[in-house]
Amino acid sequence: MNSNFPSIAHARWGGRENSRIVTGLVGALVLGLILGGAVFAQERGDSDLTKKQLEYTRAHYVKHEYQIPMRDGVKLFTVVYVPKDKGQAFPIMMQRTPYSVAPYGADNYKPLLGPSELFGKEGFIFAYQDVRGRYMSEGEFVDIPPRKARLAGPTDTDETTDTYDTIDWLVKNVPGNSGRVGIWGGSYGGFFAAFGMIDAHPALVAASPQAPIGDVAAGDDSFHNGAFYLAANFNFYRFFRPRVGGPAARPGTMVRAARVPDAYDFFLRMGPLSNTEKLHFKEENPYWTAHLDHPDYDEFWRSRSLVPHMKDIKPAVLFVGGWYDAEDLAGPIKLFYSLEKNGPISPNTLVMGPWRHGGWSRGDGDTLGFLKFGSKTAEFYRETIEFPFFLRHLKGKGDGLLGPEGDAAPKAWLFATGANEWRRHDVWPPREAKEKGLYLWPGGKLGFEPAGVGAGLDMAGAYDEYVSDPAKPVPVIGHTGDGMPGDYMSEDQRFASRRTDVLVYETEPLENDVTIAGPVSPALRVSTSGTDSDFVAKLIDVYPNDHPDPVPNPARVRMGGYQQLVRGEPFRGKFRRSLAVPEPFVPGQVEAIDFSMPDVYHTFKKGHRIMVHIQSSWFPLVDRNPQTFVDIPKATEADFRKAVQRVYRGGEGGSRIRVLVLER
Repeated sequence: MNSNFPSIAHARWGGRENSRIVTGLVGALVLGLILGGAVFAQERGDSDLTKKQLEYTRAHYVKHEYQIPMRDGVKLFTVVYVPKDKGQAFPIMMQRTPYSVAPYGADNYKPLLGPSELFGKEGFIFAYQDVRGRYMSEGEFVDIPPRKARLAGPTDTDETTDTYDTIDWLVKNVPGNSGRVGIWGGSYGGFFAAFGMIDAHPALVAASPQAPIGDVAAGDDSFHNGAFYLAANFNFYRFFRPRVGGPAARPGTMVRAARVPDAYDFFLRMGPLSNTEKLHFKEENPYWTAHLDHPDYDEFWRSRSLVPHMKDIKPAVLFVGGWYDAEDLAGPIKLFYSLEKNGPISPNTLVMGPWRHGGWSRGDGDTLGFLKFGSKTAEFYRETIEFPFFLRHLKGKGDGLLGPEGDAAPKAWLFATGANEWRRHDVWPPREAKEKGLYLWPGGKLGFEPAGVGAGLDMAGAYDEYVSDPAKPVPVIGHTGDGMPGDYMSEDQRFASRRTDVLVYETEPLENDVTIAGPVSPALRVSTSGTDSDFVAKLIDVYPNDHPDPVPNPARVRMGGYQQLVRGEPFRGKFRRSLAVPEPFVPGQVEAIDFSMPDVYHTFKKGHRIMVHIQSSWFPLVDRNPQTFVDIPKATEADFRKAVQRVYRGGEGGSRIRVLVLER
């Protein structure tokens, strides 16, 4: 079985700012996280707030710039903000980034220090570092650098040693530090934070990888179950490029790319994936080219996964992610599971909220798209979870993540969508959750038992079919826009339900609330008239027709009958036996495709319906499958063909979606 996540049967292990952001938001979001929220404040018109934050930082901190030597002699540029208060020793909060520690110059200050303004006011030493080969740091940068299985000698390096050497230098050379260090970062910065936990320096006592890239080619930014996330990576690598020349504050490593107003039309007109080099990249960005050269989950990608290395982790860990994170939903969940499986030495907690990429670090978090969550979830996280976590482990102050009655820190502190409330669990998924199947029935029906059970009907061999045409792929959104909008994971799916190349199944209105907690695992039985095909499974919450519209409602959305995407993932069929070794379909032969999608914690309310979509394209989020067995990055127009897809729904072995249902 191929899976990005533990199967339901193996999921229970809990009992025993910088951001890689894509689409039209690239420039503003990345820059905003680089500057610690200042850009977002300005976008909101809060220039006065930014000015006050800057004044506070200047009044209470002194900025220093260092070139810290690594064990191989390479020097990494590091900015350190030290409190002016000399009456006490302060712990160090550290962040390592490929996106620049700007602003440069000893007299140029970040307005906001740390993960939130709570940290600057409490008092910490803050260290920001350009990682090896980026901006002002020496050396060569490797995109998603691999963890070396064995260092060649005392001067050999990877990101574990760079983190270790940096911490070692900081605690020995920065006056007034307490000898305790915490590390945090989001997305690409989260990757470096997670990397730094491996073989950690003894002074590193707390780490918070936030939306970390855990396994870039198996569920995170690049590939999902063998399917290439086209729009996201195309947009990202148009602006994220190798450095030209040596260390520099403006080395041309991030170039603002023009926004594509209609991504569906743009990518369809571009043609096969092979045209991207000829028309756009010109073989000038090796980071992009690597994706075309390695379409399988080969050693190039396996070596870049952090999942196998979550062993003997000594710092306390706070993994953070968003249920609607379009880029790195998978990372925090997979790394949490891996650490739990291997037995954490220190506390290990997973936090998931109703956020898009980076949404926990800014704003209120009370809405996303047309969804309303009933509270300021991001503010709650920053004040009640993140800050107390670091305060406890770095300063020994407060109760950290302990419960109000002194209960132990939870394994999982999660926001339950649909129910719209925070919940703490000592095991994730909850031990009381029971496995059930959502079975495909005739006539577009969906039920919790196989079709025909109880009626004595023999449904074996029954199927539904559709024609998949690569020239007319199913769009990821129902309106003109980006190829991967930040809120597509809550998008209304009514537009897709109306297409003839999407199979739609739904329950009757629910008589009681149904809560799904944990991985969502499609078990599909399919055939195709082609020799390769994608199969996309989507789990959807259908609102009652009388559901009220939002007030105010400038977008004039109709929430009655809204089909909210809860979880969806593609699977490239040729990888059904191995993500590393593709295998063609025999036309017409029934095959099993079993995989797990990222976890959900969602309540389908009484009166709602549960819906499932099955389709064979999701464009341009995912590149088009030619539906012939070819090396897709080298495919030509002639390789793209229509295919008849059959999904078999009959009998005990029929297609279904396996879920964990939590009965409360």
